[in-house]
Amino acid sequence: MIIGPVDGQRSPRYAGFSTFARLPRLEDVADAALAVVGVPFDAGVTFRPGARFGPSAIRDASRLLRPFNPALGVAAFDLVQVADAGDLDANPFDIASALDEMERGFRALSGPGRRFVALGGDHTVALPALRAVAEAHGPVALVHFDAHLDTWDTYFGEAYTHGSPFRRASEEGLLRRDRSAHVGLRGSLYSGDDLLDDERLGFTAVHSRELDAIGAPGVLRRILDRVGDAPVYVSIDIDVLDPSMAPGTGTPEAGGMTSRELLEILRGMRGLKLVGADIVEVSPPFDHAAITAVAAANLAYELLGIMAEQLAAEPSVSPG
Repeated sequence: MIIGPVDGQRSPRYAGFSTFARLPRLEDVADAALAVVGVPFDAGVTFRPGARFGPSAIRDASRLLRPFNPALGVAAFDLVQVADAGDLDANPFDIASALDEMERGFRALSGPGRRFVALGGDHTVALPALRAVAEAHGPVALVHFDAHLDTWDTYFGEAYTHGSPFRRASEEGLLRRDRSAHVGLRGSLYSGDDLLDDERLGFTAVHSRELDAIGAPGVLRRILDRVGDAPVYVSIDIDVLDPSMAPGTGTPEAGGMTSRELLEILRGMRGLKLVGADIVEVSPPFDHAAITAVAAANLAYELLGIMAEQLAAEPSVSPG
């Protein structure tokens, strides 16, 4: 039997446990095909900190979500068991130890008939998530929404930071180099060689400035053509949105997407095989009126709807 979220008509949405969309906790259900998991870690940031508080802020903003998604035509929480898995442990003083802890946690939520949406945390958390997903599904296509490449090599000699997860992932063979893409890139670089280096790692790029010419439908077509039928991991750095719509982040860049554009692109990806996702870099200390957290909660909601629909169609998945 599927246990759904708390009924907002019976209990005010500002009351009760602060789980994502007021879903049941993982320990309160027999099993869950789809989990939301927090990763309160920001020891890998290179500018403004605070993303360790992102999961709790996103969960709080998600209280506004209702069970039926009219844009997708899906009541995701009725299709398969969805639960909030709480937060993964992550050592705040030792990045290597934190990566190991996170990877173990993600492995428990990944595999045949299981998916997760991770709430960061800084973008470092994408690397252990990809390790777990690739272990279960083989190398995956990465669709990476971000203002930044995140394929730089090191910062101050450190190989594991929020600016390097996808270089490490590419080097470790976790990604399909012929199927991966960055979307929403903008801002300054250290050198023109950064883009050439990124191409050598297997990425194609859709820059934010291209939206004016091709619009959200054009961006979506570029993604679909690039990914094809490969299993896909979606990683969303909230700074892909313009700072006017997502001020609460560590490295804001002018000239970003609108939340409406990004939501529409995600909805158009429902035909792809999504095997995992994260939404990262929400930094509540720099947020205003929960603008950024609300955007992140709604992005997670769209991803959950797509994944629930796909899991429900898999013959090996039990709804409850």
